[in-house]
Amino acid sequence: MKVSVVGVGYVGLVAAACLADGGNHVICVDNDTKKIDNLKKGIIPIYEPGLTEIIQRNEKAGRLTFTTDLKEGVDNSLVIVLGVGTPSSPDGSADISAVLAVAEQIAGCMTEYRIVVTKSTVPVGTHKLVSELIAFKTEVPFDYVSNPEFLKEGSAVDDFLKPDRVVIGTTNPAVMELMKQMYAPFMRKSSRILFMDPASAEMTKYAANTMLATRISFMNELSMLCEKYGADIELVRGGMGSDSRIGNAFLFAGAGYGGSCFPKDVRALIHMGRQVDVPLTISEAVQQANYAQQERFANKVIEYFSGRPEPVKLGVWGLAFKARTDDVRESPAVSCIQKFLEKGFAVTAFDPEAAVTGREALQNRIATVKDAYEVLDGADGLINMSYDDALAGCHLGIFPSYYEPWGYTPLECMSFGVPAVTTDQTGFGMFIEPHINSESRKEEGIFIVKRIGQEPAKAAADLADIMYSYARRTRPDRMVNKISAKRLAGLADWKEFMLNYVKAHDMALAKHG
Repeated sequence: MKVSVVGVGYVGLVAAACLADGGNHVICVDNDTKKIDNLKKGIIPIYEPGLTEIIQRNEKAGRLTFTTDLKEGVDNSLVIVLGVGTPSSPDGSADISAVLAVAEQIAGCMTEYRIVVTKSTVPVGTHKLVSELIAFKTEVPFDYVSNPEFLKEGSAVDDFLKPDRVVIGTTNPAVMELMKQMYAPFMRKSSRILFMDPASAEMTKYAANTMLATRISFMNELSMLCEKYGADIELVRGGMGSDSRIGNAFLFAGAGYGGSCFPKDVRALIHMGRQVDVPLTISEAVQQANYAQQERFANKVIEYFSGRPEPVKLGVWGLAFKARTDDVRESPAVSCIQKFLEKGFAVTAFDPEAAVTGREALQNRIATVKDAYEVLDGADGLINMSYDDALAGCHLGIFPSYYEPWGYTPLECMSFGVPAVTTDQTGFGMFIEPHINSESRKEEGIFIVKRIGQEPAKAAADLADIMYSYARRTRPDRMVNKISAKRLAGLADWKEFMLNYVKAHDMALAKHG
């Protein structure tokens, strides 16, 4: 099938590349000359795993081309997909001016029947506005389809190629068949296409994103309650998620949600409710809880370091709103770092994808490094704002991986003389005291770890007992991670810890054989 995609931002470019990979011939249209020129040169404007490869493969095969000429796209396509942006307006509504402008231009280019498909996230009722606008501008017949995207940044290519569902908003049976044909390559195992009217398709997008945001905000509020009552949010999450009626997706407590979709779509849904005098009180609470969680997270760090006469230097892991993307739009990490900077803290950050975009969002007021461990150099604390499994499993101490049964958690390692740490991964606000016990592995959460004030001999003795309790099957050659030890030995803050480790290792062998 011949398809043109207008707007090669995040949604449009992923859709175009994946549709081409399904055997369709796709023309990408955008009025940004530099972006189109770069795409022709193989320079991809966004980071998304697998996207570069799929674009290069299909461009080489002749199924994917790029142009700034909208008429070229309209003339050579049966299906015209709109993937332009719909940012938030000051009142919270979605700004659909770009959608309407493109629709008007498409109408001016049409000379024969076309199917206009909107993938952009648009308010309910946009299908009427676009259809009426095109009909007013041209007498050429056309059909309109609402086809919202449900892509997760960081796994968008996979989501498109293997979708949970494809929502098609049209009431024309002939158009249904054509859309089924376009999506057929992605439905080989089973058909997951849901047909409905355009208004319902538009609402489905907002309903899905707001429900996911609701789960996140609920868990964030629940984590605060767990903190007050001494419950473990991770254990609670496991108990909840094992219920088949609930499931375990989007139940991780953290510093709040961000990105280009959830915040914008929650605001837009609230605005739609106000427009028709239907207060969406749950959605409003979700939004308020999200803002409050980011404030709370930042304030915990600020309060911990308050009163220090010397400047505070923080290392931060993660700038994007989630792992495996360079998107920092409404990122909780950026929001929190802004508050740290306002307090005069110096920040050095690591993010394998979002270093450039993160620096730009923070007006180049932070330093970025290319190695996760470099942020520790001279740092008073480490803030883990990333959901990246690789960073969650980083051994900050000199022991094997977090997940190996004989290793220490980063928490245990950091309790013996290394910088304070917080993480947004699994809960909120636990303090780990110097004397950790055999239950400490269960203490997951947003951690602020105090520097230990023990004498080296006492610290070594405690460490020896802990080492044995978690490392009964450990061989001496697997106890020490040589690379980490070498890297961390050069940092002043770690030297005492290194000495303690050597003593503890010897004591553990002597005491327990």
